[in-house]
Amino acid sequence: MDANGFRPSSASGSARSADVSTSSGGVFDVEGLRRRAADLTEASADPALWDDRERAEALLREKGLVERDIESFDAMVGLLDDTEALLELAEEADDADTLAEVAEGVARCEQSLEAAEVRSLLGGEHDTAPAIVSINAGAGGTDACDWAEMLMRMYLRWAEDHDVKSEVLDLQHGEEAGVRGVTLTLSGDFAFGYLKTEEGVHRLVRISPFDAQKRRHTAFASVAVFPEIDDAIDVEIDEKDLRIDTYRASGAGGQHVNKTESAVRMTHQPTGIVVQCQNERSQHKNRAQAMKVLRARLYEHYRQEREAELAAMRGEKKEIGFGSQIRSYTLHPSQRVKDHRTDLEIGNAQGVLDGDLDRFMRAALLQRAERESARRQQTPAAGGQTS
Repeated sequence: MDANGFRPSSASGSARSADVSTSSGGVFDVEGLRRRAADLTEASADPALWDDRERAEALLREKGLVERDIESFDAMVGLLDDTEALLELAEEADDADTLAEVAEGVARCEQSLEAAEVRSLLGGEHDTAPAIVSINAGAGGTDACDWAEMLMRMYLRWAEDHDVKSEVLDLQHGEEAGVRGVTLTLSGDFAFGYLKTEEGVHRLVRISPFDAQKRRHTAFASVAVFPEIDDAIDVEIDEKDLRIDTYRASGAGGQHVNKTESAVRMTHQPTGIVVQCQNERSQHKNRAQAMKVLRARLYEHYRQEREAELAAMRGEKKEIGFGSQIRSYTLHPSQRVKDHRTDLEIGNAQGVLDGDLDRFMRAALLQRAERESARRQQTPAAGGQTS
């Protein structure tokens, strides 16, 4: 959504006429949102809407998002008005306690503006879609498997804090501890838009709990994030290109083994992409879930191929993306988490591992927006050059 300033409407009751700007560079068109909300409300009342279930669900999702954006805007305008009125009273009475309340109100306003700024950056094609998150242990043996499980817990805690529904589609336990790999779906407002900033390699440095000599170890795990693609988007999959294997799903240590081969593994032979699902008791349901993940991964695979071709045509140097180390989590000798893309560093490592990722996501989204803006500005200039 475009949103780089805020223009209160007459319906908000605010007398402000000036824009409240953020650094993102877009415009929060609240009047446009109100018109869109009215159109969506009218469309949702059409008795024929549910003749097309997918269209109806998409319309209602958009209606909910638009209404929440309007509510957030109106709440922020009300907070600004209340804080301004409180400031006038505090100045007249020279009251320190009231000034302290004003300071708290200003802090809440800043938080609201930051949240709106981040939402303004979520205008990508699939940013509103659910996210499929795949976490795989890398170098580091048992520590890497434990680290992959810690990352899984981190994203599940983030989802819980943001009212995002989570589901484990597939989980492969490590031999001694942790997980070798896990695939999650996270469904909620702008789930993919936020979580796409987490893709890459995550590095952990700590005293290993699996080392009897208590030495410091480094472990790696990769995180891949894909948007869940709905059926309205055509992703061509030829059944002849698929190898489908079934096997018995099992829990940690071989417990809870199914008596039937309900787990499904799909291999897309032209690309070598492998997906698997064992969460459901039914092989039919696991097959459907695996196909959903495969469609998402193929869509992303072909999208990245197209971007690489366009970059080559423009003569751009390809930036290292998926597979690059994006963040380090150091638990010994000091505690800190540093994002290597934005240089943002946070000292409360445990808080981050408990799901406090918003500052990292915000910084990464801002960086992406700035780079995209710079690229758009350079393209016309480059196109206008003559040899």
